[in-house]
Amino acid sequence: MSIKTEEELEGMRKINEIVAQVLKEMKAYTQIGMSTLEIDEFGGKLLAEHGAHSAPQRDYDFPGFTCISVNNEACHGIPKSSRILHQGDLVNIDVSAELNGYYGDNGSSFILGEDTQNLQPLVDASLDILHLAIRKIKPGVRIAEVGGIIEKAAKRRGFAVIKNICGHGIGRRLHEEPREIPCYKDHYNHDRFRRNSVVAVETFISTRAKFVHEADDGWTLMTKDKSFVAQHEHTLIVRDGQAEILTLANGF
Repeated sequence: MSIKTEEELEGMRKINEIVAQVLKEMKAYTQIGMSTLEIDEFGGKLLAEHGAHSAPQRDYDFPGFTCISVNNEACHGIPKSSRILHQGDLVNIDVSAELNGYYGDNGSSFILGEDTQNLQPLVDASLDILHLAIRKIKPGVRIAEVGGIIEKAAKRRGFAVIKNICGHGIGRRLHEEPREIPCYKDHYNHDRFRRNSVVAVETFISTRAKFVHEADDGWTLMTKDKSFVAQHEHTLIVRDGQAEILTLANGF
């Protein structure tokens, strides 16, 4: 969506503050030995306390309040009672929700407990590169140019980017135009960032793989070669100067 009124601006600020705060609290709540279902139910309770509705449930009938992905699962992980978290797991929590017709979205990867798999450099790269990309986003800048910046920065750190999942526009729905904000330079993507438009920008940084594949559950996207994937996501408004990040309350 493109922000045209003060009412729209306040609506987007409110829901994005909520999803950011819920993500922050879910990360703090997560402990070794918990199931991803326990964590998701906690997140659903927090959303309900704010009067917000799970966006993946509302728009896509997703079987969970939030998406929780582990290790080589890049995104859309279904919360399960059988999915128990262990020391050193790479955990990703993605929280998106709706309130009064406005949508917010953010996600974060983190290491649970000790970094037994030596994945902190991957997590750091995902977050650093997200902020690098956001600094480059301005009206008129080609989306492909920002994707190229993400890909080059990942390569410099010895990592790859996932090419078949990406960021997106957001506002009155979870997914709006532009439908694709990739993590690589897509030469066929001629779209540009537009002034006052709202976008959810994501980094998907991998230890090796460049593509993910759908699991048998019909939702989870994961690497076939067991490559680890870290993701971070902010929702922001494209401004002439620095972009306005709406999800800063998540603390990253």
